[in-house]
Amino acid sequence: MLKSIKNNYFILISTFLVFYFFFNLISGERGLISYLEKLKILKNLKEKEVQLSNKIEELDFRNSLLSDNLDLDYIETLIRQRFLFGKKGETIYIIKDNDTKN
Repeated sequence: MLKSIKNNYFILISTFLVFYFFFNLISGERGLISYLEKLKILKNLKEKEVQLSNKIEELDFRNSLLSDNLDLDYIETLIRQRFLFGKKGETIYIIKDNDTKN
């Protein structure tokens, strides 16, 4: 048995090295599986970045309506929505959702 191991020493060491490098290539901190997970995280972060930049642009636009040139139509819309004010002769109806969750 010992004699056959000595004869196949190079094959045995080579096999273990191949298994070792293959295992580390697939798993581990810098392996293929970790790389694919990091790509997925990167994709999610890029989508979130696009959503946040769109929200920032929308808020900048709303801010410009209130600060640069005062847009009276936008202010009227805000007052109607937030404070439930209306013009003379208008009737405002408040509709409540009766969704009761048990």
